[in-house]
Amino acid sequence: MNLKNYNIKKDWTLFLDRDGVINEQLLDNYVTKWSEFKFINDVLSSINKLSFVFGRIFVVTNQQGIGKGLMTVDDLNNVHNKMKDEIENAGGKIDKIYFCSKLENENSEMRKPNTGMALQAKIDFPEIDFEKSIMLGDSMSDMQFGRNLGMKTVLIPSKNKVNHDSELIDFLFKSMAEFVDAIILQ
Repeated sequence: MNLKNYNIKKDWTLFLDRDGVINEQLLDNYVTKWSEFKFINDVLSSINKLSFVFGRIFVVTNQQGIGKGLMTVDDLNNVHNKMKDEIENAGGKIDKIYFCSKLENENSEMRKPNTGMALQAKIDFPEIDFEKSIMLGDSMSDMQFGRNLGMKTVLIPSKNKVNHDSELIDFLFKSMAEFVDAIILQ
């Protein structure tokens, strides 16, 4: 399967995971404040370029650090507001950020791989067509989330051990920048 087989235009939607995709993932820890947030190399320029390709771009992120009492919703909103400001200052856009603060063992419908965040996005933005959507993430829960909704799935491997041969993965790239090159050159 090749990205060139898809006619990706402004009627497509991109869903991005956050930790390990947009920012560097902290080892066995959570980004609880802006000073701990560090963009991955080339992400700002990549999101800028993707903003010219996709009609909508969303962040969907599990943030159980809130559920564990390590941070508040206000702390997370502060991080996300500053992240969006940096992305916009670099010429990119994020239409909306969806997050789940529930613990993994609570099995919330909002927590990936469950589909609640995407279904909420569809309520907020009815033009979303999941068959014309891509989920770009770094974990198998991201891939399962995308597959559960009929999206194309793109894995950018992180420090997590992932079976790269999984049938849940449509495309595998080393970085967001490599994904951008494949989209732009289609």
